[in-house]
Parts: sequence; structure tokens; C-alpha cells
Amino acid sequence: MTHAPATRPLDRDDPLDDFSSREIELDGVAKKVYLMGSGPAVIVMTEMPGISPQVARFARWVRDAGFTVYMPSLFGRDGAVPQAEEGAAVFKRACVSAEFRAFASNASSPVTQWLRALARLAHAECGGPGVGAIGMCFTGNFALSMMLERAVLAPVVCQPSLPLDDAAGTNVAADELATVRERLEREDLTVMAYRFEGDRFCKAERFAAFSQALGDRFVARVLPDSAANPDTPPFFAQVVASPHSVVTAHLIDEAGQPTIAARDEILAFFARRLLG
Repeated sequence: MTHAPATRPLDRDDPLDDFSSREIELDGVAKKVYLMGSGPAVIVMTEMPGISPQVARFARWVRDAGFTVYMPSLFGRDGAVPQAEEGAAVFKRACVSAEFRAFASNASSPVTQWLRALARLAHAECGGPGVGAIGMCFTGNFALSMMLERAVLAPVVCQPSLPLDDAAGTNVAADELATVRERLEREDLTVMAYRFEGDRFCKAERFAAFSQALGDRFVARVLPDSAANPDTPPFFAQVVASPHSVVTAHLIDEAGQPTIAARDEILAFFARRLLG
């Protein structure tokens, strides 16, 4: 598996001009979706505060691994470097949006229904055994809710940050979690999950709650804080203010780094489930 070098600067807005984009309407709701690549589909859900240059870099790695990327614009300014003031404003708007249940311990965010429909569409368009899905931060546990759609075979949960007010909350309805567990066991599937040890938005209690709900089908990876890139955009330095984004803002793009090992494990997981 080879990966093209990240040639685009991370400290300038990314024009995303190597992606195509479509307005996709599902369930009466239209969203802009960025696409690139070929092969089975992987839904890449952006972290807060939007599709940053680092999120776009990860999407390109997914493309280079042999997949078609579907990256919906869910919040923020597409391609923007995450600035502190602008990012904080996006974060506050998302917290009160009807699409996201930022403070609901055991209820799924309504946007996950749209994302499940996107997974169905992507599978129909790209073929293969199914689709992959990765959520990060605000969207972290959405990949788990998407397992209610049978096309989703490879869910990855990165630093799931919701609910914001309950460290042990899952942001997934209990009956949905039970349904997901039954499906994981019936189809011999797993969920890959990643967080930094000292992440103040995704603490050990959240992974413990998922482990209790899903058993050993929930495969958790906890990276040491020392593995986090200290040189991050202003939003992460000033607002997040802890190791957080495993495969984007806090990734250190050097061989041998734990964050690169996590990236490679995720890409291999997609390949195993979707490429055979």
C-alpha cells in the first residue's frame, strides 16, 4: 500500500480542487459532498470545525489506498485552516443545531439518518461488498450509528466527543447499540476506535461505555499524549487544548510515529473489509 506525499501546505486554506463536488439530496435534505478516487466507497466525516487541510489530507490517503471518498460538508468553511475564533463560532452553532445532539447521552444525532442514506447511495454507485465510514471528534460516534445501514461494513470511531456533558455517554440510543452489537456478532464485524490518553473531550469513560455495550467487537487503541503533534492550527492549540485528533491535526507525518501506525491500521482495516 503506497501513499502519495502530502504536498499541499497545511497552514493555508485548501481549495479542494482535486475533489469533485455534488449537491446530494437524501430524505429531503441536501448537502454538498466532496468526492475523489475509485473503488469501494469510504465516507469521511470531518471533525470540528470543518474540512480542514488535515482532514483533506486524510481523505487523499484514503483515495490513494484504493477507495472512492465521499466527504460531506457538515459544518464550517470547507478547506479552511482551523482558526480559533472562527472555529469556536462553528462549534457553538453546531452545539445548538437540530442535526446534532451535542448534549444527549443516549440519543443519536438526527444527521446520522442522512449519513446512513449516503452510505446506501455510495454503495449503489461504487459497488463492492460494502462501504467504510470514519467519524472524528464531533462526528466520531456517527460511524457507529451508521452500522444500522447494512452497507456499512468498516466503521472507524476517532476521538468521539459527543455528548459534551457526560464523559461516559455514548450519543447512541441504547436500542441502536444493542442492534449494532447483534449485527457485529452475526456478521463477524468489528469497530476500530482511537483516542489519545489525555484527550479532555474523549475520556477513558467513553471507551469503557462502548466496550461494555459492544464487547470485544469494539477494538480500542489509546495513544500516549507524547505521540501527538505539538504544532497544531490555532483552533486545536487554543480551543481544544489537549491531544485529540489522531489522524488529522495531531498526526505526526513521519515514519515510525504512533499516529502514522494508526492511519495505516485504519487503511488496512478498510482494505480487509472492502477490498477482500
